[in-house]
Amino acid sequence: MQASFQRISPFLWFDTQAEEAAQQYTALFANSKITDTQRYSKEAEQASGKPAGSVMTVAFELDGQKFVAINGGPHFKFSEAVSFVINCRTQEEIDHFWDGLSDGGDPAAQMCGWLKDRFGVSWQVVPAELGALLSKNGGAAMQALMQMKKLDLATLRAAAGA
Repeated sequence: MQASFQRISPFLWFDTQAEEAAQQYTALFANSKITDTQRYSKEAEQASGKPAGSVMTVAFELDGQKFVAINGGPHFKFSEAVSFVINCRTQEEIDHFWDGLSDGGDPAAQMCGWLKDRFGVSWQVVPAELGALLSKNGGAAMQALMQMKKLDLATLRAAAGA
């Protein structure tokens, strides 16, 4: 059996938390695992400033989606310009991912289903039916959405008349 080929993979740059982030994310998502960890060599230590033997990259999968994280140093920071959308079928899924990712994150960066986790990565935890709900009932669902941090599926459905 041939392994699946994923042409494009997100690559996340951390200072020193790549392994910690990969562990948290893989614990939160079903069908997830760390697939490889590479460490800085003695030669790379000189070029990178990272200690030999420390984690350089961590390859992992979240619900089958491949990611790579690097401990590359403090040169770059995450921004809300890029986020990961988690489509949820139930309120229980919304609660699971919201609670797991927002713990230790930035409360000021929470609105309309968006959050920033403790590593600075932005996520959108949304119901899979959000687009359909927002297109119903003349914008009432959008008005309800704009008042929320964590999304409440029952309230959105009621506002949409669904």
